[in-house]
Amino acid sequence: MPITREPLEPKISLWHFLAFYLRFLREKAGLSLTQCGQIIGAARSTVSNMEAGRQRPHEDQLVKLDEKYGTGKLLQVLLWFARMAHDPDWGRQLVKYEEQAEAIRSYHGHTIPSHLQTEEYMRALVEVGTADDVEAEIAERIARQRTLLVRKKPPFFWLIIDEKALACMVGGRDAMKAQLMYLREMMDLPNVIMRFVQPSAGAHRGFDGPFQVISLDGRDVAYAGAQNGGRLIEGPGEVRDFWTKFEHIGAKALPEDASRALVEQYLEQLT
Repeated sequence: MPITREPLEPKISLWHFLAFYLRFLREKAGLSLTQCGQIIGAARSTVSNMEAGRQRPHEDQLVKLDEKYGTGKLLQVLLWFARMAHDPDWGRQLVKYEEQAEAIRSYHGHTIPSHLQTEEYMRALVEVGTADDVEAEIAERIARQRTLLVRKKPPFFWLIIDEKALACMVGGRDAMKAQLMYLREMMDLPNVIMRFVQPSAGAHRGFDGPFQVISLDGRDVAYAGAQNGGRLIEGPGEVRDFWTKFEHIGAKALPEDASRALVEQYLEQLT
């Protein structure tokens, strides 16, 4: 017997509603998953994942489905609103995007990016945070980190960090020394570019907070960090704004060789 599944609860978010509605329209039109995939130029599994909320549709796919179902631009408009609205499930979706990423461009001001934190450095941050279960939070972060770093083909990391992150003794002297040693090792990897912005560079566009631009197969998404959470950004125009912001900050950062030397200077101070 074929496997049947219940549709998503459309009241949870606009993304769930869009996935729910895509399945509704397909079944109303009498199309199989394979037939729908042929219309949008995708595999049967892609259509299934879209309808289950595991994969988000691209605009060009919804253009074809709007034409097929005679819905004007309704699906495209729903996609626009879903991208603009707050998504209560944004954290889980961000993790999925990072796991699929071809490249991750990150700016961080006060801390080392989570992808490159040692466990002790991470622990010091979690312990002063708002996590209800410190050990569970650390285990989740480590698992997320390993998923990215031990992939058969890990993403390319472009990292811009303020120098103040090197000076702050997170976790104490020994923890910070171990963190800097790890950073220095990572800077020699072929898929990592790490550069630092010195205080002498003055004001720059990263003062608003940390962010990421995540390059997927065929499109980019962004994430803006904030106190007690953050925001996942999928609208192409706003994602381009974060690309521009990253480039502007990069123009004020030290070159790679000078950035390596800077990390080594801080390590010497701890030796």
